[in-house]
Amino acid sequence: MYTVTSEIYKETNFKPIKGKDGKVTSKFEFVYPADDEVLKPTVDKDGDLIVPRKKKSDATTCGTIELQHSEATEIKLVGLQVWRGALLLADYIFHRRDEFKDKTIMELGAGVGLTSLAAALYVKKVVCTDVDIGGILDLIRNNVKLNSKLCDTSKIDVMEYDFMKPESEYSRQLLKAIDESDIVVAADVIYDDDLTNAFIKVIDAIFQREQISGRKKEIFVALEKRYVFTFSEMDAVAPMFEYFLKQTLHKPWKFKYIETDFPQYFKYERCKHLVLLQITKS
Repeated sequence: MYTVTSEIYKETNFKPIKGKDGKVTSKFEFVYPADDEVLKPTVDKDGDLIVPRKKKSDATTCGTIELQHSEATEIKLVGLQVWRGALLLADYIFHRRDEFKDKTIMELGAGVGLTSLAAALYVKKVVCTDVDIGGILDLIRNNVKLNSKLCDTSKIDVMEYDFMKPESEYSRQLLKAIDESDIVVAADVIYDDDLTNAFIKVIDAIFQREQISGRKKEIFVALEKRYVFTFSEMDAVAPMFEYFLKQTLHKPWKFKYIETDFPQYFKYERCKHLVLLQITKS
């Protein structure tokens, strides 16, 4: 059986402890944003940029999200691992915590729940979703319990969202959750053509619910471009991401690439191939 392993495990020591069931429990460390952190630079009366700086006396407070996950899986169960895009999204939510604090966030393809748990530290409500294969929803629920001392886990709802199901088969609970969500996030869900096609239909469905509910949606997609060399192109290309862009050319969506130079709060290697994309209905 062909298996894949997330690169982050080799780059950063997450202090893994292997259990008898083969699952690993790791600690994902982060630094809390300083209370007095200014998220946007200001200018003086002459128009010169004033860069906010932390005082030397500011104390740095650290936290940890503890997660049970797999170290290697077959491709259809990659959600049982932790991938770099989830950490980037967690950083971004921390960065925009003041703007998101009164929002409801829905995570698609949440995997083991890292981004949802990070969001629960700052937002009003989190809906954590994934397809129920490989026991992933039970694993998310267990990870939520593991972090009950870190955040108010009562604000996290865990439910199934199967990309392959048509909207006509969505449960009432899921439709209600979509309607009540303001921000939708997804990390590393573009790695297979069939899944990408299904994900595009999910975005369509969410924007259709936006019209029904009257509640505007912002969708944020994080991923790591995975390059391969092809003789047809005689160049290194990122086929999965390029396929996604090609399939959405005709969509009435507005794409915005977000610079990934915002502060890093979680401990991991933020590589240059990370992409954060904001999608709204134009």
